[in-house]
Amino acid sequence: MLARGRNYISIKIYRPPKFGGLLQWEHMNTKLLELARKQGNPIIEGNHVTFVWQGTSAPHIIDDLHMWEDAPQKMKRSAPDLWTYSIELDHTAYLEYAFYDPRTKERVQDPLNKNTVFNGIEHYNHFFYMPETSPTPYATKRRGVPRGKVTHHLIDTWMIEQDGEREIYLYKPPVKEPVPLLVIYDGVDYLQRANLNIIVDNLIHEKRIQPLAMAFIQNGDKYRGVEYACSDATLMTIEHVVLPLARKKLNLLDIKKNHGAYGVLGASFGGLMSLYTGLRMPDIFGRVISQSGVFESEGRDFAAVDLIRAKQAREIKIWMDIGQYDWLLEDNRRLQPILQKNGYNVTYREFFGGHNYTSWRDEIPRALEALFPAQ
Repeated sequence: MLARGRNYISIKIYRPPKFGGLLQWEHMNTKLLELARKQGNPIIEGNHVTFVWQGTSAPHIIDDLHMWEDAPQKMKRSAPDLWTYSIELDHTAYLEYAFYDPRTKERVQDPLNKNTVFNGIEHYNHFFYMPETSPTPYATKRRGVPRGKVTHHLIDTWMIEQDGEREIYLYKPPVKEPVPLLVIYDGVDYLQRANLNIIVDNLIHEKRIQPLAMAFIQNGDKYRGVEYACSDATLMTIEHVVLPLARKKLNLLDIKKNHGAYGVLGASFGGLMSLYTGLRMPDIFGRVISQSGVFESEGRDFAAVDLIRAKQAREIKIWMDIGQYDWLLEDNRRLQPILQKNGYNVTYREFFGGHNYTSWRDEIPRALEALFPAQ
């Protein structure tokens, strides 16, 4: 900086780190880029994760950890045309991310990571697993494993949507005896994006769970919030439309003789609706799986929480799981002492993942083993 009386001229000088000379510094950054090109983004060393970008300027990073577009993370210049961003992750973590141009507010493809997954809305996210974890092996078809049959149907939505029809898929397991039913909210997503039918095929084959049938119910798209925010109209549709169809097409346990033998599953708002279903219809749905459930909005609890405080249907068994990178983590943690105080049988699990179907897919085998154990 040069001084001229009281006026100053600022001169910015780009300085390499002090750990070595310029040649060593340039060599290390060249190696970093070569490693990223060879192994892909990000570079993982232990728990240390480094994202790499080459260019005169760099996009921001949006990810599960930082609420996506709500908190873009800036990359740091490591060389004149090299940028990096580093974080520490658990050795069992799964993370989805994207590069984001702050000027255009559009996503930019990561040329160093070919792994992408649809986020269910309008974008594809890049993703990676840390070295000590991997996708659940149960979501892959295996030779020699008997497969259940999936059939497509349309149901009348007289209660939740006038003059409408809704898709539903039924899964019949590869057994002859009567089985319990698992009703799945956002069922098409669980079927197509989580491969739940394949997971159940494999778990039944390995005798890790008892055989079960499934009803995959499609959501109402723009009406999803109305249908899943503790809706008795949805419950009436389940009881008077879905269950009669399932009894007709599937060999189900007689629920009158097997009180609470059926189960219900959902994620996010579907996780809320899953819990509400069990609380309101425990005579049918005695086994509840809630993944990343939503239990309050704008500071007010949903009706399911009020039912818990009133000790409604304490005989049901509940499984809840949530990722530590999920924006609903504190909401799920908050509910645990309320459930325990009021005497509910609940199994609660946290894992290192975010709010996405890949995380829910990888966790669902544990939930099924806990609530539908092999007999």
